[in-house]
Parts: sequence; C-alpha cells; structure tokens
Amino acid sequence: MNIPQISIPRVVIIGGGFAGLALAKGLENKEIQVVLLDKHNYHTFQPLLYQVATGGLEPDSIAFPIRKLFNNLKYYHFRLAEVTKINPDKNEVITNIGNLTYDYLVVASGSKTNFFGNKNIQKYAMEMKSIPQALNIRSLVLENFEAALLTSNLEERNALMNFIIVGGGPTGVELAGALAEMKKGILPKDYPDLDIRDMQINVIQGTDRLIDAMSKKSSKKAEDFLLNLGVNVWKNLLVTNYDGNTVTTNSTETFKTATVIWAAGVQGETINGLKEQCIVERANRIKVDTYNKIEGYKNIFAIGDVALMCSEKSPKGHPMMAQPALQQGKLLAKNLLAEIKGKQKKPFIYKDKGSMATIGRNKAVVDLPRWKFQGVFAWFVWMFVHLFSLIGFRNKVIVFMNWIYNYIRFDRETRLIIRPYKNKNSESFK
Repeated sequence: MNIPQISIPRVVIIGGGFAGLALAKGLENKEIQVVLLDKHNYHTFQPLLYQVATGGLEPDSIAFPIRKLFNNLKYYHFRLAEVTKINPDKNEVITNIGNLTYDYLVVASGSKTNFFGNKNIQKYAMEMKSIPQALNIRSLVLENFEAALLTSNLEERNALMNFIIVGGGPTGVELAGALAEMKKGILPKDYPDLDIRDMQINVIQGTDRLIDAMSKKSSKKAEDFLLNLGVNVWKNLLVTNYDGNTVTTNSTETFKTATVIWAAGVQGETINGLKEQCIVERANRIKVDTYNKIEGYKNIFAIGDVALMCSEKSPKGHPMMAQPALQQGKLLAKNLLAEIKGKQKKPFIYKDKGSMATIGRNKAVVDLPRWKFQGVFAWFVWMFVHLFSLIGFRNKVIVFMNWIYNYIRFDRETRLIIRPYKNKNSESFK
C-alpha cells in the first residue's frame, strides 16, 4: 500500500462514513499515523439520498472527496480499498490492494440493507444505501413512465405507475413524500399524454404506526401529511415476497408493481476474521464495551452502525443513525489518545439530540428532547440541521440554492436518465 513505517502508533480506520470521519478528525495534528480505508473516495451524506433518487439534487452535492478533508496533514493516508478480512493474530487487515499492519484497528464499516433472508426480495427490490443505488432508483422511476407512455396494456401501465415503499421509517416516509410531490406538480407537465392520477404510491409498514421511533404525535402527523398528499399507507402489514411482478403479504393483500423500494431495515456491514461470538446475528452487529472496544480484543474497536453497545438504557444498542456514530467517533479519538498516554478513558454515554423527518414542502416532524413540533417551522428546522451537517461549503451552497429554486419553481431539474437502469423484470408485463 506504500504506507511509510514510522515510529509512532498507527491507527487504521475501516470506513469513511460519519463515524470514521469523526474519529479521523479527532486525531488531527497528533503524533499518530492515521490510515483510512474505504471502497469509495468520497463521503456520502446519506440522509439526503432520497432527494437524489427523486431528482431533487445531483449526487455530487451530497458527496465530498475524502482526500480533501485531510490535505496537508502530516501523518494521514487514504487508500481506496475494500477490506476483505481482518487477521487479529498478526495485527493485519487484508484488502484487495494488499495487506496492512496496525497498532490499533477501528471498524467503522457502517450498515447495509437487511432483507431478512428473503432472496427474491433481495433480487428484485431496489435498495437505497449509496449514491449509485439512488441513481438507479431515479433512472428506474423515469424509465417506468417512459415505458408506461408507450404501452397499450392497461395492466402493465398500472404496474409501471405503482410504487411500493416497504418500510415506514424516516427513509420510507421522506421518499414517499418526495414521490407524491412529483406526482402533484411535476409529472403531469412532463407526461401530458399519461393520466398521472393513475400513479399509486404505497407505504407498507409492519407495525401499527409510521416512524415508530418518534413520538406518537409526530407519527400521526407524518401519516396525516402523507394521506393528504395522496399516499396510500398500509400498517400492520408485512411483505413476504416479491417476484418482480407481484408483491405478496401476510394477508390477502397483493400489489402488481414494477418497482419495490426496500426501506424496511438495515444490518451491520461486518468484516470476516473476528470471532463468531463477537457478532450478534439479529442485526449482524459487533458487540463492544462502553469504550467501543470489541469483546475479546485489546486493540480492535468498532463504532457507528456496525457497533452494538448494550446498556440498561439501550438494551438493544444505540440507533443506527448519524448522531451515535458521530459521538462515538469523537469520543474514541480522545480515548485512543488517552490509552496511548496511559491515562484514564471515558465510557460512552449517548446524548439523544432528537430526530426528525420531512414529508415534503412545508411538512416535517421534529422530536427534540424537550420540544416536539410539526409543520412549517419543523420543516425549516429540518432544512437548517441538514444544511449545517453537510460537509463542504460548496455542497452547502449548491444544496441551499437547489432547495430555493425547487421551492419557488415547484420543480426538480435533475430528472435525468444519465445511467439507464435495466429492470430485472422489465419483460414480465408484456
């Protein structure tokens, strides 16, 4: 990998997500060699992926080059690599570009879509965990309308214009709201030869309320917002199969559709080589102690979505969201410095700063520790928080200008099929 061997401790970080970057930033200008490994050369701001998928933003406005974050730092190195295995006996990580030894290893590999073992759903449904996947959804949505315009088969046209979003968490709710706004103000102008009223947007939730991690009031308001936008909300319904043509559920309800977007859950992106007892099968996450150290290892840590830290307050671990990842990354940087100097370390205590979701123009729900509010003000708060959290001044300006333009013109300019997506079952309705 061409990483110089020097006499200071080497910390290898796997993953350039929220947790990995927070840790790397916390080790700036210290006598520590930091090596960051990631299979992409950019950081993705995942909370806005749904806007890329629905044509509201271009992908480069929510991505930031990792190398630019660490320009001119003396002991920092980035390598574009995919880690395939950890060899704890040799203090070594094995990647597709070579092997690398470490003094301290931090697994911050994030999460991936959880299909709960259903191979058919995994084969035919769309997922949205990365920029390429968001672009695939954008292309497929637009290609569906192009195909609907050409077909004379009513069943096929209805299936092409029927969108199923499985999962009523923040991702599913925000995506459904964005699609509903496209249906209301954009698609009728783009496709005047189609009756866009036939377009159906369905959110299927397995529990009795949407975004059930938030308060009941916010959950109810989010559902009301979606219903007012014309979205069909199905609760207490589980999707059991999708063959590329028909969605079946645990009831008699079925859906003919060409598009299923799976937002029903995530699991940890673990790496081979760790002891089996370190991995909790339920969510495929790595068990860590209150210092984020992996059980059974002295110099290997895990932070962010992939880490499972259980406590009395959080018996199932902390939520797989940006805030726990950022907080764990920042604290681990301090604890690593303390460990190297032989000083006392601090246990991790999660500070819940609240949660929020937007359901479209002037519609959002916000739960803060002391206040809970919904509507226009919540929408402005959501915008401010997300804009402030973006990395890079350029990205902040571009996203802000896009939002202003979209708000004034009620438009989404990036309705582009740049990279056509071939639906795996595109011939099934013909």
